[in-house]
Amino acid sequence: MVNWSQMHDCYGDVDRVPVLLERVELEDDAEAWEELGYRLVLECDLVLPAGFAALPRLTRLASRSPAARGLAGTILRRAAGHHGCDDLLAQCTDAIAEFRESLDQYLRSRPDDYLMVFRDALAAMGEYHWSAVLGDFADDFYDLACPGCDTEVTIAIGECGRYSAVRDWNLGDVHRRDLRPASFEELSGVGRWMYATAVRDGRKALADGITHLFGKAGCPCCGSVFGIADAYTSANRPVLR
Repeated sequence: MVNWSQMHDCYGDVDRVPVLLERVELEDDAEAWEELGYRLVLECDLVLPAGFAALPRLTRLASRSPAARGLAGTILRRAAGHHGCDDLLAQCTDAIAEFRESLDQYLRSRPDDYLMVFRDALAAMGEYHWSAVLGDFADDFYDLACPGCDTEVTIAIGECGRYSAVRDWNLGDVHRRDLRPASFEELSGVGRWMYATAVRDGRKALADGITHLFGKAGCPCCGSVFGIADAYTSANRPVLR
């Protein structure tokens, strides 16, 4: 049972959010949803305590309310920030697991907002770094340090090509090397889930991009070969406190 007297929103109020939640549970009230959004999540992407307290109720509504699904996803995508509410987030474990199932069912319907929901599902899995940066691979770039020589390497995956390079201010991407995509057998963990889900839902470009993102790259400077996803995850996975 939530003690709302301790759950302030962005205005410091402790009683407005539960009233709004009751309104949206009764009917799909657009004004109430809009007010909930700015009371629970600040423009600087900080989630307030009331946001995590509201999460179980939002996830229960997610299967029938696009607004609930979107707001719950927004809260989860920002859960890696320094919000100071890890105890509240820990209490949402079951609700988040149910939300993941709801999102997976929605993805199967191949919605227009597929990529956003896909990223919400990654956040629900705790894969915040992929949730934050994953694109549609039309023109995606990932910057990381070569594990061998620490050179800053640009990884390009998109219509511009699929390569590793050194980015020069005047010349663009130089010393390009083709990426080696991973086979399905080489994928594991979140990479396998991402690929299998994209294939299941007919997202060929997304699936192909994922094989390259979880494949191998050669450093243009020292020539060492490394796993792109491993290097990016090591540098960008948030440490939750």
